Amino acid sequence: MGIIKASKLIFDYIRHDEEEKAVEVDRAIDGLSLDIAKGSFVAILGHNGSGKSTFAKQINGILTPTDGTVWVSGMNTADEDAIWEIRKKAGMVFQNPDNQIIGNVVEEDVGFGPENIGVPTDDIWKRVDESLEAVGMTAYRYKSPNKLSGGQKQRVAIAGVMAMKPECIVLDEPTAMLDPNGRKEVIKTVRELNQKEGITVLLITHYMEEVIHADRVIVMDDGKLVMDGTPREIFSKVEELKSYRLDVPQVTELAYELRKAGMDLPEGILSQEEFMEYILPIFARKFPGQVKL
Repeated sequence: MGIIKASKLIFDYIRHDEEEKAVEVDRAIDGLSLDIAKGSFVAILGHNGSGKSTFAKQINGILTPTDGTVWVSGMNTADEDAIWEIRKKAGMVFQNPDNQIIGNVVEEDVGFGPENIGVPTDDIWKRVDESLEAVGMTAYRYKSPNKLSGGQKQRVAIAGVMAMKPECIVLDEPTAMLDPNGRKEVIKTVRELNQKEGITVLLITHYMEEVIHADRVIVMDDGKLVMDGTPREIFSKVEELKSYRLDVPQVTELAYELRKAGMDLPEGILSQEEFMEYILPIFARKFPGQVKL
């Protein structure tokens, strides 16, 4: 079993009337089964309403299954006695960092989580130092969060989760409210945490360019797992992705259209560098002496 496992997971949002009778049931997750390996970087894609954020909230017990089971480090999320241990193992970073930052000063905010789980004072400050360094925010430790950019705030939110020393960080569309530079900052931070600290990362996003360096990409649609593979495997299936109302990275789309037009390009090109590596020899053959490799 991996660090996160779901088995035949079902979750229904139920609307009740004034007499508490169920009047409407909306199935957000429908029979989802998956296993996420410890130390991996997994991205979950899906259009709005696909169930990806609902699944994220299952992982640390914000929501619990209507049916089926979710385990985190072998603990059942439906077990109320285990919920605080589960939340120590799986930290959550939400879309809007302002909803997660509560301190007047950056270092106080980062230390809030460890203090609430009873970490000794000396150890709290050690964790604050380590977490701020890991996300590149040490220079801002005495700043008010109100003075930070969106990307910087999100990195503080990540540091606050890291200070609790989770084995897994779940990021629910953490860049949705950021500009392109802020998105790059946050994704770079997340990748470094995964590669250098060995933290399992579960990234939920609708920005295709953010997932090209993931170990694994999962696509959800109408509460079901519909695609599962490496980024190259997933983005090689452009038409299938579009059938689920999803896009592909721009360079992947360009390569796909050129390939359809007869150009000898492989499927699933993911980056501009990779695209140039294949396209330049083609132009060099077509226009000898005019293209430098």
